[in-house]
Parts: sequence; C-alpha cells; structure tokens
Amino acid sequence: MKNALAALLLLCLTAPAFAAKSPVGFKTATLPDAQNNRPLELVVWYPAATTAKPTLIADNAVFIGALAVPDAPPAAGEHPLVVLSHGYGGNWGKLVWLASALAHRGYIVAAVNHPGTTTKDRNPQTAAQLWQRPADLSRAIDAVLAQPKPFGAVANGQIAAVGHSLGGWTVLEIAGARFDPDLFSRDCNAHPKLGGCIGYQEMNPAGTPAGKARLAADLSDKRVTAIVSLDLGLSRGFTDASLAALPVPALVIAGGVPSEDMDPQLESADMVKRLPEATTKYVEIADATHFSFMSICKPGGMALIEESSPGDGMICRDGEGARPRAVIQQQVVGLISEFLRRSFRQ
Repeated sequence: MKNALAALLLLCLTAPAFAAKSPVGFKTATLPDAQNNRPLELVVWYPAATTAKPTLIADNAVFIGALAVPDAPPAAGEHPLVVLSHGYGGNWGKLVWLASALAHRGYIVAAVNHPGTTTKDRNPQTAAQLWQRPADLSRAIDAVLAQPKPFGAVANGQIAAVGHSLGGWTVLEIAGARFDPDLFSRDCNAHPKLGGCIGYQEMNPAGTPAGKARLAADLSDKRVTAIVSLDLGLSRGFTDASLAALPVPALVIAGGVPSEDMDPQLESADMVKRLPEATTKYVEIADATHFSFMSICKPGGMALIEESSPGDGMICRDGEGARPRAVIQQQVVGLISEFLRRSFRQ
C-alpha cells in the first residue's frame, strides 16, 4: 500500500497542473528504410482535441510513465515541433516526462529509438553508425511534417532538437557541430575514464576509413533552429571552429554531481566555453546526476534493476540530499520552455 501511494504521489508531481485543460494525444509508427535497413520506431506526443480518458504511456514496474490519449485527433492550429534523442542504452520511454510536459505546453514532440543503442537493441555494429543518429531525427521531422492530419501542423521555422547524453551529442551534430575522430581519440588518451571514451571504444565508429569520413562529415539539418543538450557526452571531439560557428541558439544543461565517467567540467561546461556566447545559455543543476534526466523510478524500482543488472540501479539515484527527481525535472522543463519561447519568439 505504501509503495502504491508513493507512486501515485510521484505521478501527481510529474503531471502538469493544467493537464485536464490541455489534453495530449499519442501515436506510434514505424518508419521504413529499405535502402539502409534501418527502420525506426517513432512516437509522437501532440496537443489533442479530445475529452477521452488518458492512459499511462511507457509505465512499467520500474519507471513512472505519463498520461496521454492514444490516437486522439490533433488540436487545430500550428505548433512548434521538438524532436528527442535518447542516450546510449536508453529509449524514447526514458524521456516521456519531458515529451508529455512539452506537449501540454503546445508542442508536437517526436522521439525515435536509435537502432543499436537502445535498451533492448545494443548491437555493436549498428551502434557504430553514429552518423545515422542525426539522420534518424531528420527522418522523424520528415514524417511529422508530411502528416499534419494525425500529428498536427508544424509552425514554420519552429523546430528544435533535444537530447540526453549521447542524444546531446546527436543534437549538436544536427545543429552543425563537426566531430573530429582523431581529436577525440587523442583526448581520450588523457581522459580514458570518461564514459564517452569508453562507449566510443566499444562501438569503434571510426574503425574504417569510410566510417571515419562519415563521422567527420556535416550531419546538420538546416530546419532545426534551436537545440537543448542534457548532460551530453563525446563533446570533446567537436572541433573548435564548428562550435564557434554554431548557427542556432543552444541551451546546455548539465548535472552538477560529478562522477568518474561524467564530469560536467570536462563535458558540458568545457563545450560551452567554445560555443557562441551571445546565443548559448548554460545551466548546471547542482543536485542532478547524469540520470536525473531519465524517467522517475518507482518505489522498489532500483531493487528490480539490481536483480537483473547488478550495479545499474544507480540510474534511480540523484545527488546526495537532492530534491525529488520530479522537482528537478520541473526545473528542467521550465528552463527548456523559456528557452524555446525566446528562440521561437512565441
């Protein structure tokens, strides 16, 4: 009973106060790709015109989901579009707290599962194709723009990309940052314990000349006009010149609790020094860890994770003496909403 009450309290904390007045729809789709054999699982949250009772999406024994009405008709009018990119080993479900909150604020929010780097699909060969991640987001944009009837119409020039961890790297790439595999490899010799270095070596995306060239190429999508990075990794491989010339405004949010494999001073804070000062905002949340940007764990969720994957229960922890994760995430939603409002001049 106590666990059930605690879970209900957390759900109430994460649900927008005006949810009843601003219903949200939810749809899933598969984007085929015969050419590259890379079908994508796409999910879209959007302002809806419905009085139907919402159901919990991406709710399971470990993580709290978010409420939406499956297959609801979209609300009238045009809405900004946000595409989401999850981290290595994550999936779109780990960002439902953000997708739901933004949809309640009037955004169409599309997310994909990046093949090879998701919770249930960690294929090293597929994961090594890092250059496909920005392209995945472009395909999500294509799909939403092409289908206003099920998802709603997208406002002209108002498309943003938001990513966590490796997803943060992904949105920097789609904005125009360029990655230098040789630079990153040299830097990893000096910082071998950074999580980005460890994951990069496991994937080996620059293991062939062709892979190296594709990783260093321009992977930008000019339709993206603002980006948000949540505690990104691999940032030390971006070239100074490409960061200095980034053509879109950027909000960089970091977890302020350092760890051996994720130190904000070596990742987010270091990258911000190389981005344009006039169009970049940096926020370091003192009590947030790298995993504070993932879904809230239910009471007992950590124990369930430890049973199946010892040591991974840490994803349920925030900083010592931290505010509840729901409160941290409310801060993040507020920061992102204000940044996008200013970027899109709504």
